[in-house]
Amino acid sequence: MRYEGTIYRPPGEWKSYLLQVTVGCSHNQCTFCGMYKDKRFHIRPLSDIFEDIALAKEYYGRMGRSVKRVFLCDGDAIIMPTEQLLSILAKLYETFPELERVTAYAGPRSTLVKTPEELRQLREAGLYRVYLGVETGDDQLLHAIKKGVDAKEMLEAGVRLREAGLDLWVMVLLGIAGPGEPSRRHIAATVEMMNAMKPRHLSALTYLPEPNTELGEQVERGEFQLITGREALLETRGLVAGLTVDPLHFTCDHASNYLPLKGSLPEEREKMLAAIDQALGDEALLRSEYGRAL
Repeated sequence: MRYEGTIYRPPGEWKSYLLQVTVGCSHNQCTFCGMYKDKRFHIRPLSDIFEDIALAKEYYGRMGRSVKRVFLCDGDAIIMPTEQLLSILAKLYETFPELERVTAYAGPRSTLVKTPEELRQLREAGLYRVYLGVETGDDQLLHAIKKGVDAKEMLEAGVRLREAGLDLWVMVLLGIAGPGEPSRRHIAATVEMMNAMKPRHLSALTYLPEPNTELGEQVERGEFQLITGREALLETRGLVAGLTVDPLHFTCDHASNYLPLKGSLPEEREKMLAAIDQALGDEALLRSEYGRAL
């Protein structure tokens, strides 16, 4: 397998064969994100991608292992022309007979470029799950962190992916608004958007400043204030209490989170709220700042 630059994948894709179809992120302007800064975005030639698939077949065959899952790197495989993606999906399922699913990150802007029919074609061709970094439902905050879309467009992107039949996994960021009223507005707007978007999975991570990023530099200069562990718990509680999506697989167990939580909503809502309330009463239950270092 051949890769350009640092490779990133969602935590749940640790068993997947990572196939790099694009290099970097088509947007790559988010103020909080330190990923893909070592790359200039481009789409890899199909010939190179097909060569990598052949190399992977040889490698996994030599290891006596079957390929059941593939994740399409880098940050936004959906930006590729639909016909190219369809060709890649066909080649993967032809090459690996035991392949069960192909997954990818999806950027909101690149999703909106595709028609609903194109997205359905990708699902029917075997693209099973997409990961969408929403971060927040707050229109003002989306503009501040330079996501490249407003709240209406972000919602539309998520709805299009879900309605195409894709298994939609959304990520949001606790603490991305800072403390106080911006925090409350962020969570209220995010709950509203998620209840309208209706993803199947929702992961809440907690913002940690990355070096050499716009927001990280604001933190260093004292222009942006990080939330405390208690404030992160209150944001998490607002999410868990307000989400009405049914069913929803909810995770808040990333290394960045102060209190690991994972469960199904609405069935385990009260259990999770009780765990949050217990931690609010005893902050010794929270991960230390050292323990949250990535």
